[in-house]
Amino acid sequence: MNKVVVTGGLGQIGSHVVELLLARGDKVVAVDNLATGRKEHLTEHPNLTVVLGSIADKAMVDGLFADFKPDAVVHTAASYKDPNDWYNDTLTNVVGGSNVIFAAKENKVGRFVYFQTALCYGVKPLQQPIRLDHPKFPANSSYAITKTANEDFLAISGLDFVTFRLANVVGPRNVSGPLPIFFQRLRDGKKCFCTKARRDFVFVKDLARYTVKAVDGTGNGTYHFSSGTDIAITTLYDEVVKAMKLNTYPEPDIRDLGPDDAPSILLDPSRTFADFGEIEFTPLSQTVQAAVDYYQDFGVHGEYTHLAHEKK
Repeated sequence: MNKVVVTGGLGQIGSHVVELLLARGDKVVAVDNLATGRKEHLTEHPNLTVVLGSIADKAMVDGLFADFKPDAVVHTAASYKDPNDWYNDTLTNVVGGSNVIFAAKENKVGRFVYFQTALCYGVKPLQQPIRLDHPKFPANSSYAITKTANEDFLAISGLDFVTFRLANVVGPRNVSGPLPIFFQRLRDGKKCFCTKARRDFVFVKDLARYTVKAVDGTGNGTYHFSSGTDIAITTLYDEVVKAMKLNTYPEPDIRDLGPDDAPSILLDPSRTFADFGEIEFTPLSQTVQAAVDYYQDFGVHGEYTHLAHEKK
């Protein structure tokens, strides 16, 4: 039985990881400040302790690690609600993140799993698909800058770590990006717009399964978690319409890419497949249906996006 701290444990990725850890008998402390997480994402469990608070609170983080003595940390907590809120992005992603890394180092945690955004490569990537040797150009958003800074802290920590640089993670409990925005606007009878961009969408439960493998020691260092295939945003829109079982097809407004938007952000997953094995990715139709079912039961938490130019 492992003891694992999961930051952002009530959020989309964190809560799915917590459920898998509990199902196999691990003891888990889930930390969340409820900025985007929800209490209803996890049910009570004898091996689960939920701590409501901010990882920017160093005394809280230090005390938690000293008391619990975790074997592993899964650090999913991130601030991203408002692209103009540099203060809270820095407070959570850099101050909070470095608190968690330092506490893990001080308490000799054996394994640390981190999640990085593909925006660390910038919105005009030099490679297609993007390889792990692509230089980092995070100066496109507060989110990318602060997530990248924390990844750099992890790199100098001396911890045994895995960092997953992520494709677009979607599914139940997803509160950012085009999928929840499409659902909310279609539900409210509003017109949607789609850019001519393409993105790689992966199911959150697939990511959670491989996160647990990383907790158990598979891999070391930096990986891309991606299917290696990109699809048009319009295809995602069509799947949302289909999952909502709308009687008529609401034609979206198709827009050209903005000057700061990437035509495609496609990550090369070859190292991931080599170290973790071939991944059987859940089809997009099932992924979107699971997300829509969740929104119909729990509602949408807001229209969040990482890039300021997308909030129009």
